[in-house]
Amino acid sequence: MTRPPAAPARITPAEASARFTEFTVVDVRTPGEFAGGRLPGAHNVPLDRLTAAVPALTAAAARGPLLIVCASGARSAQGCERLAALGVEAATLEGGTSGWASAGHPVERPAGSRSRWPMDRQVRLVAGSLVLTGFAAGLARRPAHWLSGMIGAGLVFSGVTNTCGMAALLARLPYNRPPEDARSFEDTLARLTAA
Repeated sequence: MTRPPAAPARITPAEASARFTEFTVVDVRTPGEFAGGRLPGAHNVPLDRLTAAVPALTAAAARGPLLIVCASGARSAQGCERLAALGVEAATLEGGTSGWASAGHPVERPAGSRSRWPMDRQVRLVAGSLVLTGFAAGLARRPAHWLSGMIGAGLVFSGVTNTCGMAALLARLPYNRPPEDARSFEDTLARLTAA
Protein backbone atom coordinates (compact mmCIF):
# COMPACT_ATOMS: atom_id res chain seq x y z
CA MET A 1 0.00 0.00 0.00
CA THR A 2 1.43 3.36 -1.00
CA ARG A 3 1.11 6.26 1.38
CA PRO A 4 -0.13 9.59 0.10
CA PRO A 5 2.58 12.24 -0.10
CA ALA A 6 3.08 14.24 3.07
CA ALA A 7 1.67 17.74 3.14
CA PRO A 8 4.30 20.35 2.32
CA ALA A 9 5.97 22.18 5.17
CA ARG A 10 4.15 25.43 5.88
CA ILE A 11 6.12 28.50 6.93
CA THR A 12 4.36 31.52 8.45
CA PRO A 13 5.29 35.02 7.23
CA ALA A 14 6.97 35.71 10.61
CA GLU A 15 9.07 32.51 10.36
CA ALA A 16 9.95 33.25 6.73
CA SER A 17 10.98 36.81 7.59
CA ALA A 18 13.22 35.62 10.43
CA ARG A 19 14.95 33.11 8.13
CA PHE A 20 14.58 35.02 4.86
CA THR A 21 18.27 34.98 3.88
CA GLU A 22 18.30 31.16 4.06
CA PHE A 23 15.64 30.73 1.35
CA THR A 24 15.60 30.78 -2.40
CA VAL A 25 12.14 32.24 -3.00
CA VAL A 26 10.22 30.87 -5.99
CA ASP A 27 6.93 32.55 -6.94
CA VAL A 28 4.59 30.24 -8.91
CA ARG A 29 2.06 32.91 -9.92
CA THR A 30 1.58 34.05 -13.50
CA PRO A 31 4.14 36.53 -14.83
CA GLY A 32 1.49 39.24 -14.80
CA GLU A 33 0.69 38.65 -11.12
CA PHE A 34 4.41 38.46 -10.32
CA ALA A 35 5.02 41.82 -12.01
CA GLY A 36 2.39 43.43 -9.77
CA GLY A 37 4.34 42.77 -6.56
CA ARG A 38 6.47 40.01 -5.06
CA LEU A 39 8.68 39.03 -2.16
CA PRO A 40 12.13 40.63 -2.42
CA GLY A 41 14.45 38.64 -4.66
CA ALA A 42 11.79 36.13 -5.72
CA HIS A 43 12.22 34.11 -8.92
CA ASN A 44 9.15 33.66 -11.13
CA VAL A 45 8.53 30.04 -12.17
CA PRO A 46 4.82 29.82 -13.10
CA LEU A 47 3.07 26.72 -11.78
CA ASP A 48 2.39 25.44 -15.30
CA ARG A 49 6.16 25.53 -16.04
CA LEU A 50 7.33 24.03 -12.75
CA THR A 51 8.24 20.64 -14.20
CA ALA A 52 10.49 22.27 -16.82
CA ALA A 53 12.31 24.08 -14.00
CA VAL A 54 13.07 20.97 -11.91
CA PRO A 55 16.81 20.81 -12.82
CA ALA A 56 17.31 24.47 -11.86
CA LEU A 57 15.19 24.09 -8.72
CA THR A 58 17.14 20.96 -7.74
CA ALA A 59 20.38 22.95 -8.05
CA ALA A 60 18.94 25.78 -5.95
CA ALA A 61 17.62 23.34 -3.31
CA ALA A 62 21.10 21.80 -3.01
CA ARG A 63 22.37 25.20 -1.81
CA GLY A 64 19.58 25.86 0.68
CA PRO A 65 15.85 25.56 1.33
CA LEU A 66 13.26 26.58 -1.26
CA LEU A 67 10.30 28.74 -0.25
CA ILE A 68 7.45 28.48 -2.75
CA VAL A 69 4.96 31.37 -2.79
CA CYS A 70 1.82 32.42 -4.65
CA ALA A 71 -0.98 34.87 -3.91
CA SER A 72 -2.70 32.94 -1.11
CA GLY A 73 -0.78 29.70 -0.50
CA ALA A 74 -2.96 27.32 -2.54
CA ARG A 75 -0.86 27.17 -5.72
CA SER A 76 2.39 27.15 -3.75
CA ALA A 77 1.19 24.12 -1.77
CA GLN A 78 0.33 22.40 -5.04
CA GLY A 79 3.77 23.33 -6.39
CA CYS A 80 5.46 21.88 -3.29
CA GLU A 81 3.54 18.63 -3.75
CA ARG A 82 4.63 18.42 -7.40
CA LEU A 83 8.23 19.10 -6.47
CA ALA A 84 8.16 16.53 -3.66
CA ALA A 85 6.92 13.92 -6.14
CA LEU A 86 9.99 14.77 -8.26
CA GLY A 87 12.38 14.58 -5.29
CA VAL A 88 12.75 18.32 -4.61
CA GLU A 89 11.97 19.45 -1.07
CA ALA A 90 10.32 22.84 -0.61
CA ALA A 91 8.14 24.72 1.88
CA THR A 92 5.10 26.87 1.17
CA LEU A 93 4.46 30.33 2.56
CA GLU A 94 1.20 30.38 4.55
CA GLY A 95 -1.10 33.08 3.21
CA GLY A 96 1.16 33.68 0.22
CA THR A 97 2.22 37.13 -0.91
CA SER A 98 -1.03 38.56 0.47
CA GLY A 99 -0.28 37.22 3.95
CA TRP A 100 3.32 38.42 3.69
CA ALA A 101 2.24 41.97 2.80
CA SER A 102 -0.56 41.97 5.41
CA ALA A 103 2.02 41.12 8.07
CA GLY A 104 3.90 44.30 7.12
CA HIS A 105 6.81 42.67 5.29
CA PRO A 106 8.29 44.38 2.21
CA VAL A 107 6.99 43.68 -1.30
CA GLU A 108 8.95 44.61 -4.42
CA ARG A 109 6.99 46.40 -7.14
CA PRO A 110 8.71 47.44 -10.35
CA ALA A 111 8.29 51.12 -11.21
CA GLY A 112 5.08 51.70 -13.15
CA SER A 113 3.68 48.23 -12.45
CA ARG A 114 -0.03 47.72 -11.93
CA SER A 115 -1.45 45.45 -9.30
CA ARG A 116 -3.12 42.47 -10.93
CA TRP A 117 -5.91 40.36 -9.52
CA PRO A 118 -4.75 37.04 -8.07
CA MET A 119 -5.64 34.06 -10.25
CA ASP A 120 -8.15 32.64 -7.77
CA ARG A 121 -10.08 35.92 -7.88
CA GLN A 122 -10.01 35.91 -11.69
CA VAL A 123 -11.37 32.34 -11.71
CA ARG A 124 -14.18 33.26 -9.30
CA LEU A 125 -15.15 36.25 -11.47
CA VAL A 126 -15.22 34.26 -14.72
CA ALA A 127 -16.92 31.19 -13.22
CA GLY A 128 -19.53 33.31 -11.47
CA SER A 129 -20.17 35.33 -14.62
CA LEU A 130 -20.64 32.18 -16.69
CA VAL A 131 -23.01 30.64 -14.13
CA LEU A 132 -25.04 33.85 -13.98
CA THR A 133 -25.11 34.08 -17.79
CA GLY A 134 -26.26 30.46 -18.07
CA PHE A 135 -29.00 31.06 -15.51
CA ALA A 136 -30.24 34.30 -17.14
CA ALA A 137 -30.11 32.87 -20.67
CA GLY A 138 -31.89 29.76 -19.38
CA LEU A 139 -34.88 31.89 -18.47
CA ALA A 140 -35.37 32.58 -22.19
CA ARG A 141 -34.03 29.30 -23.61
CA ARG A 142 -34.08 26.42 -21.16
CA PRO A 143 -31.08 24.54 -22.69
CA ALA A 144 -28.83 27.47 -21.75
CA HIS A 145 -28.96 26.21 -18.15
CA TRP A 146 -26.48 23.57 -19.28
CA LEU A 147 -23.78 26.27 -19.22
CA SER A 148 -24.29 26.74 -15.47
CA GLY A 149 -24.26 22.97 -14.98
CA MET A 150 -21.02 22.54 -16.92
CA ILE A 151 -19.29 25.29 -14.96
CA GLY A 152 -20.50 23.71 -11.70
CA ALA A 153 -19.18 20.31 -12.82
CA GLY A 154 -15.85 21.92 -13.72
CA LEU A 155 -15.60 23.51 -10.28
CA VAL A 156 -16.35 20.18 -8.59
CA PHE A 157 -13.69 18.47 -10.74
CA SER A 158 -11.26 21.27 -9.87
CA GLY A 159 -11.88 20.79 -6.16
CA VAL A 160 -11.53 17.00 -6.30
CA THR A 161 -8.35 16.99 -8.41
CA ASN A 162 -6.81 20.19 -7.00
CA THR A 163 -6.27 21.44 -10.55
CA CYS A 164 -7.94 24.28 -12.41
CA GLY A 165 -8.36 24.26 -16.17
CA MET A 166 -9.93 27.72 -16.10
CA ALA A 167 -6.86 29.14 -14.32
CA ALA A 168 -4.63 27.51 -16.94
CA LEU A 169 -6.63 29.23 -19.69
CA LEU A 170 -6.73 32.58 -17.91
CA ALA A 171 -2.95 32.45 -17.39
CA ARG A 172 -2.55 32.64 -21.18
CA LEU A 173 -4.41 35.95 -21.49
CA PRO A 174 -2.29 39.03 -22.28
CA TYR A 175 -3.36 40.51 -18.93
CA ASN A 176 -1.48 37.72 -17.14
CA ARG A 177 1.65 37.83 -19.28
CA PRO A 178 4.82 39.59 -18.19
CA PRO A 179 5.56 43.16 -19.20
CA GLU A 180 7.92 43.67 -22.12
CA ASP A 181 10.99 44.28 -19.95
CA ALA A 182 10.54 41.22 -17.74
CA ARG A 183 13.31 38.64 -17.68
CA SER A 184 12.65 35.53 -19.69
CA PHE A 185 11.92 32.14 -18.16
CA GLU A 186 15.31 30.90 -19.40
CA ASP A 187 17.05 33.79 -17.60
CA THR A 188 15.22 32.83 -14.40
CA LEU A 189 16.35 29.21 -14.74
CA ALA A 190 19.95 30.34 -15.32
CA ARG A 191 19.83 32.54 -12.19
CA LEU A 192 18.41 29.66 -10.12
CA THR A 193 21.11 27.31 -11.36
CA ALA A 194 24.00 29.73 -10.86
CA ALA A 195 22.95 31.59 -7.72
